Amino acid sequence: MSEVESVHFTEQRLTEIAALVKKYPAARSALLPVLHMAQEDFGYLPMNVQQLVADTLGLRLMVVREVVTFYTMFREHETGKYRLEVCTNAGCMLNGADELVQHITKSLGIHVGETTADGMFTVTEVECAGACSGAPVVQINNEYHEKVDAAYMDAFITKVNASGEGNQA
Repeated sequence: MSEVESVHFTEQRLTEIAALVKKYPAARSALLPVLHMAQEDFGYLPMNVQQLVADTLGLRLMVVREVVTFYTMFREHETGKYRLEVCTNAGCMLNGADELVQHITKSLGIHVGETTADGMFTVTEVECAGACSGAPVVQINNEYHEKVDAAYMDAFITKVNASGEGNQA
């Protein structure tokens, strides 16, 4: 999707949004769930989708931008089929998260924030996954994996690549 391309919510989605907005005292209160809906519909939240959300809720674009750029769950760019989000906050860092990030990026031949050429993996760091007892934590497409080590990630990457999904460069 090009950011200059015009985007629209479906009539069904607009009906869902209208029903949601009625549950709150102000449309702005529906911003988080509407952003989730938009990301589900469009895959990520480029500027034109953020403007669509702002227009739909009657908000300024800056209000939407403040939320999108604050929360790591919202993505402004396309990502790989598998999003590998490594928590690098204190608890995870002390349990090997930094080394894990280095291992994953070296194994995949990319840097943090990049996507592999075949479009399968994107590696990012997140500030806190909120699961310190399971450190280090990696979210793979929003599913938590705790006490992750290099062998665990190697096995996951091998499994994806062996399935034939990762060989479509």
